Amino acid sequence: MKVYKQNRSYTRVAGILVLLSVLLHPISAVAKDAAVSNETTQLLGKLSEALAEVAEAARPAVVNISTTSTTAREENTFGNMFNDPFFRRFFGDQFDHQGHKRKFKSSALGSGVIVTADGTILTNNHVVKDADEIKVVLYDKREFKGKVVGVDPRTDLAVIRIKANDLPTIKMGDSGRLKTGDVVVAIGNPFGLSQTITMGIVSAVGRSNVGIADFEDFIQTDAAINPGNSGGALVNTNGELVGINTAIFSTSGGYMGIGFAIPFDMAKSVMDSIVKNGKVVRGWMGVSIQNLTPELAESLGFKETEGALISGVESGSPADKAGFKRGDLVIALNNRKVTDSTALRNMVSSTAPGTKAEVKIIREGKERVLSITLGEFKDKAAVNKADFDNVLKDVVVQDLTQSLRDRLRLPENVIGVVIAAVNADSPARGRLQTNDVIQEVGKEPVQSVQDYDRAVSKIGEKEAVLLLIYRDGGSLYITIKP
Repeated sequence: MKVYKQNRSYTRVAGILVLLSVLLHPISAVAKDAAVSNETTQLLGKLSEALAEVAEAARPAVVNISTTSTTAREENTFGNMFNDPFFRRFFGDQFDHQGHKRKFKSSALGSGVIVTADGTILTNNHVVKDADEIKVVLYDKREFKGKVVGVDPRTDLAVIRIKANDLPTIKMGDSGRLKTGDVVVAIGNPFGLSQTITMGIVSAVGRSNVGIADFEDFIQTDAAINPGNSGGALVNTNGELVGINTAIFSTSGGYMGIGFAIPFDMAKSVMDSIVKNGKVVRGWMGVSIQNLTPELAESLGFKETEGALISGVESGSPADKAGFKRGDLVIALNNRKVTDSTALRNMVSSTAPGTKAEVKIIREGKERVLSITLGEFKDKAAVNKADFDNVLKDVVVQDLTQSLRDRLRLPENVIGVVIAAVNADSPARGRLQTNDVIQEVGKEPVQSVQDYDRAVSKIGEKEAVLLLIYRDGGSLYITIKP
């Protein structure tokens, strides 16, 4: 660190100037000059009144949600020490100690927004996930029992309902009109403190790749969002709902100036689909897509800098029937510009199945327009239900679907089944991990859950097995011993 020393002559002159300033400007005059002007007072007063008016219009529709859930955990005298992979590496399972399972109740707090007068409430999926009981407390302190109508983990949204009428509702806004710099107000119940209001601006729109949900198009704001705010309202200066507060970016667990809200346009689409169909119905093309990087553009000969690059086409899918090919660059859907893979994914998912769409692509340096009839997105992942009595007991795997491949960012040449869970009783616990891709079982290639079940069924009760798995960007062999 550099330290700068002052010149003594300079210091002496500065001191004299300060003394003269005090003598020529009495304290009363300084205080008088520092007084707040009437114009400033009026301006700040109007701003204060405006924000209070916005808050007063919106907050009666924001509720407190508390949940209770039951989880089963093992009692173990030694804690989790014997489940530590480092310990098992040196000592194996000889000190394995399985305790008795006990049920524990846990509680959580969140927020929600009343969107219909008869009790429909919009909130986050993670607020009500696995809840046995849901209690909703209104602005006027009335309490109701909530019931889940439907959830959508892919956007982290949920719809619940309470039995009530003539409830205060919030005005619905157009989140698509939000711009960076717009003033917004966040309303929720952080840390169980009811009806907390914070103000900020829209820091950015269209945030994706945050890692919170599969379909991301977040509004980023510096309005303080803390634990318990999840599911609360983000409103504009008209008191209109423009977002559902969802998450914070933090290294400490507390507020650090970066919060994320789901745009209400997306939330409304999900909510309407849940209310109408009991689930979210999404459009589907049947392609693998990725962002166009400068390196890829140079390698593939594209002059464009934006778009969604098709890296794979699923056989028999709507895209396959429409003539899409690997290497096509999608630049527009129904005359709406496609900037990246997230934009295309969100556009397609928000379009109803059966809709005919015009897709503009770049292929071999030329623009083309392909017509496609969108199908319905379905998570076709099959999950193995067989309970094997060998070293792969209690290892749960599922098919590697295109959505899983996209979410886990797996290369197209990685084929296998994805580990969904490794239960506590499994001999493979500590060796295999969630999201590992099993490519071979005993040198037998695996392409589906059926292949996996067939290969694993051949393993004897006391027999070791050699697995080829894909993990952290590379393949490796692992031996699981009984």
